[in-house]
Amino acid sequence: MNIDTQRPPLSADHRGVAETHQEVKVINKAIIIGNLGADPELRHTGSGQAVCELRVATNERWQDKNGESQERTEWHRIVVWGRQAENCAKYLSKGRKVYVEGRIQTREWTAQDGGKRYTTEIVARDVQFLGGRDGGGGGGYDSP
Repeated sequence: MNIDTQRPPLSADHRGVAETHQEVKVINKAIIIGNLGADPELRHTGSGQAVCELRVATNERWQDKNGESQERTEWHRIVVWGRQAENCAKYLSKGRKVYVEGRIQTREWTAQDGGKRYTTEIVARDVQFLGGRDGGGGGGYDSP
């Protein structure tokens, strides 16, 4: 029996998208530009690996149906590893604007009360410093 004959036909919504039934790649990628809500927190694992946690805020602004301006702030937990983590701790501070690219990950742990806890974070692959320490000029790891 031909396996392809067991797949349901494509709907009109999918025409031209997956005509050949080829497998689609999976992507887990997050890109944000926002401001640090606190100074970076640097620590080291038992093996000496640097890990830095950033809390980054992004803002969304829109007008509601009554024409009133609305704003919502979303907070993102960012985890940065290795040399990049050390640079973040050295050059970043609360209020600084950053570009972050990475993957979304959810971790689970058991709290002291025995309950399960979860946190979702972005594990950074790339962090770029935007806007200089005082809010002006360029960025990157070489910022003074």
